[in-house]
Amino acid sequence: MDFLALDTLGMLFCIGLIAGWVDSIAGGGGLIALPALLSVGLSPVQALATNKLQGSFGTFAATANFIKKGHLKINDVWPMIMLTFIGSASGTLLVQRLDASILVDIIPFLLLAVGLYFLAKPKIGLEDQKQRVGLWGFSFIAGFTLGFYDGFFGPGTGSFFAVAFITLMGFNLLKATAHTKILNFTSNIASLLFFILGGQVIWVVGLIMAMGQMIGGYVGAHMSMKHGSKIIRPLLVIICFAMTGKLVLDTPDHIIRQWISLVF
Repeated sequence: MDFLALDTLGMLFCIGLIAGWVDSIAGGGGLIALPALLSVGLSPVQALATNKLQGSFGTFAATANFIKKGHLKINDVWPMIMLTFIGSASGTLLVQRLDASILVDIIPFLLLAVGLYFLAKPKIGLEDQKQRVGLWGFSFIAGFTLGFYDGFFGPGTGSFFAVAFITLMGFNLLKATAHTKILNFTSNIASLLFFILGGQVIWVVGLIMAMGQMIGGYVGAHMSMKHGSKIIRPLLVIICFAMTGKLVLDTPDHIIRQWISLVF
């Protein structure tokens, strides 16, 4: 098992640190961590499961930092947490029976739309706006739905949560990022539990990366609070475009031809 070599574990620790930093600010840390796990010899299912393990530590560290600094209160968001957990657990159970590749057709378009949305609206998220739905409405519309998506497929969940908080709850970008982290953590934990039951987690690799994730997540959350939208917005746009590119590069040629025919 080459992935247990000390130099490989050291590399994975550094990748976990970078992924945790990116994920805590803009989401999309899985774009960095998942290819690394696949490259060292883990099977796709093992990589997904181990990514959930290491990602849980990063989102936990970021969440703890946001709570400590007063940007997040658990008592205010428990319905979101509950519905996100149920959605993620449902998605994780379903993905073991269905082919998640069916989402490859639409997710790049959604990620591209998110990136263009923040690029085209430079003032969005600078201040709190009018709230459009209530707590329970958001919990069902975004919490359950995006939790399900994260358990079933995953890329871009953090970006989608951020947009949902800004457009539906009227949060500013920093507040949206703080609340996104706790729901990311919730969906990661729910999905991880079912992967553990299936025996798919490579614990040594996951825990090594988790140490890096915790450091990166804590530092990234601190930078988000210090610099706000000045760092969150550009990184969010970059991550959305990068994830779109990664999904397109990994997409079979016949599906790309279908996309082109739809556009033109």
